[in-house]
Amino acid sequence: MKETATEFQDFTEPNPNRRVFLVVLDSLGIGRAPDAALFGDEGTNTLASIASSDRFVIPNLTRLGLLSIPGVAGDIGERRGDGKTPALPQKPEGAFGRLTERSNGKDTTIGHWEIAGIVSPTPLPVYPDGFPDEVISEFERRVGRKVLCNRPYSGTEVIREYGREHIGTGALIVYTSADSVFQIAAHEEIVPLQELYRYCEIAREVLSGEHAVGRVIARPFVGEYPDYVRTSNRHDYSLPPPAPTILDLLSDKGADVISIGKIFDIFAGKGITSSIRTSGNADGVGRLIEAMQDDFAGLCFINLVDFDSKYGHRNDVDGYAGALSEFDRALPDILSGLGENDLLLITADHGCDPGNPSTDHSRETVPLLAGGPGVRSGADIGIRETFADIAMTIAEYLGVTEEASTVLTGTSFLKEIITVEDGK
Repeated sequence: MKETATEFQDFTEPNPNRRVFLVVLDSLGIGRAPDAALFGDEGTNTLASIASSDRFVIPNLTRLGLLSIPGVAGDIGERRGDGKTPALPQKPEGAFGRLTERSNGKDTTIGHWEIAGIVSPTPLPVYPDGFPDEVISEFERRVGRKVLCNRPYSGTEVIREYGREHIGTGALIVYTSADSVFQIAAHEEIVPLQELYRYCEIAREVLSGEHAVGRVIARPFVGEYPDYVRTSNRHDYSLPPPAPTILDLLSDKGADVISIGKIFDIFAGKGITSSIRTSGNADGVGRLIEAMQDDFAGLCFINLVDFDSKYGHRNDVDGYAGALSEFDRALPDILSGLGENDLLLITADHGCDPGNPSTDHSRETVPLLAGGPGVRSGADIGIRETFADIAMTIAEYLGVTEEASTVLTGTSFLKEIITVEDGK
């Protein structure tokens, strides 16, 4: 990564040699959302909470710039209670900043849509009292099975409480959360996977109009009471984005758009040219490093979901800290896999503070870290007004700024983080 700026070359045309690797550390919020109180999340700070754990060891993320984001180190010291802030590098190796969400929501779908260039002023519907009778009765009629639960619930607790009744009756466990989701849990020996997936497709058709939730999610599980375990055969059926995203613009121009993890599901496949499913964070990182060896031009977009699903929602501070430390250990391999014309962007889509009594997502700002051979060391992009600045930065780097300026929201920060010598 470069120490000083050189003359910046305009990125005005698609270039077959450029690649962007966009990594979403699902739910790694850094607090300080100006409107957190409106969402009931005042004081939440996912990163500060997990930094109190003995398993929080992130030297590589620290060198890249995570703790150099203004306010982050101080928040960690305050949350620890001793006032001691972590040691910071004299000059981070990467670029860094803080992104604020403009959309009216704090869920996975809204967060990823905004990262990809869409600001959503209207929140997706949520159901704190369960889904209305007209939705449930139509779903039951079409699938030929009854529904159990129909309330907001923890995913692990709901199968423990309703699993035996489900197995005994064949009724489906339907539940939601603070997010805009319709989740269907079923034991794989009672409801075969393909049948469960078909039920989710039916639910996706039923949930339209005013009840168009962000995601319908298949939640298969196995085992015997009380030791039921959710499997990696989860599948999301997302509401398609309401407008073109950076993914559409790139694929329409002939660029590659590679999805790793649940990105394909979140965007309902729109704008994605190839998709790689994963079984968790470690598998996702491995697939990312493999993709770096492939010959492609465009965007590789990866979501690492374990932070959120395994640790944030389960209030597991130590588990979350350990998972981030595991990613940190892999970061040198990721950085060393970057080519001369590659750009690495690391961010998050919302918070999910495991130190908060709630098990729901939290309204927080998120980090932005940038690395790569052309990135200016220590570049601070400040506090950005929208996650969509990421989409516009990618658009400029990959040469689709003109198209993006007519359909996407946001402002590119490319000139603040990267300089390229003439002829490169």
